Amino acid sequence: MVVEGVGGVTTGLLVLVAMVWGASAGALLPRAAYRFTVPSGEPWRDRCPGGHPVRGWLGRARCGECARGGTHAGANPQPHAPSTSPTPSSTSPTSSTSPTPSTSSAHSEPSPSPRAPSTSPTPSEPSLPSRPPSAVPLAAATGLVCGVLAAATGTRPELAVWLLLAPVGVLLAAVDFRVRRLPDPLTLPLAASALALLGLTALLPEHAGHWPTALYGALALGAGYYVLFLINPGGMGFGDVKLALGAGAVLGWYGWPTVLLGTFAAFLLGALYGGALVLARRASRKTAVPFGPFLLAGTLLGLLIGAYAA
Repeated sequence: MVVEGVGGVTTGLLVLVAMVWGASAGALLPRAAYRFTVPSGEPWRDRCPGGHPVRGWLGRARCGECARGGTHAGANPQPHAPSTSPTPSSTSPTSSTSPTPSTSSAHSEPSPSPRAPSTSPTPSEPSLPSRPPSAVPLAAATGLVCGVLAAATGTRPELAVWLLLAPVGVLLAAVDFRVRRLPDPLTLPLAASALALLGLTALLPEHAGHWPTALYGALALGAGYYVLFLINPGGMGFGDVKLALGAGAVLGWYGWPTVLLGTFAAFLLGALYGGALVLARRASRKTAVPFGPFLLAGTLLGLLIGAYAA
């Protein structure tokens, strides 16, 4: 009983430390989320809403000049407003899926007749958020994710990997949900870092995973999403394919059942969200919605179950 009590205290302290770490890391994400929140084909933001230069990637979204009530810098408050015909970018593609299964989407439908371009955003053209992201929801989300990961994983060494990757996942979800974009500077390093860190973790004692399966899981899930992208590029963005590499590595650490569970959870959550939008008449069957947040949420659920079962 004494050992059990000490173990409970250790787990509770570990969860608390993980939540503090997550909240601290999440509080540094608003600037990166603000700079990455631009439609596909647009350069990353380098100015605040007041037109002042924004340097660095960590910290609050607003610059010091705006916080001190500085004068407007004379630049356009929305320097990277979406154009009426955004140009696709192969280095930073959008990420989307349809609320319900469909073989076509607004991205691939030709225009019925020539007409003047409209300045109002269409369902397939996300508009820029009017306000910079707040640190509170990002810190709360990251702290919660890190806390549940610590509770599921315990003192096993792979917990350090999950805690390092969690803030990147929250940032990706926030950006994709706002503008349906999964930036390459986040998705590709996430996959490489996951495999590299798990490879180092496999050398430590008391780990509960298998690194070769993590590698195979990354390749398998990436290939599966790539096939879906080829079948319906309007419903599955190439950014999702790149994100699937990291998700497959994380899920594969705990084995193939975890890969299948996390993948199923992602599509189920995406379908439920899309169905809810259709029922609430806030979207049609062909309205594109971001899939990245559901891919990440499904990965988290699969990872939690895999860590508990390991």
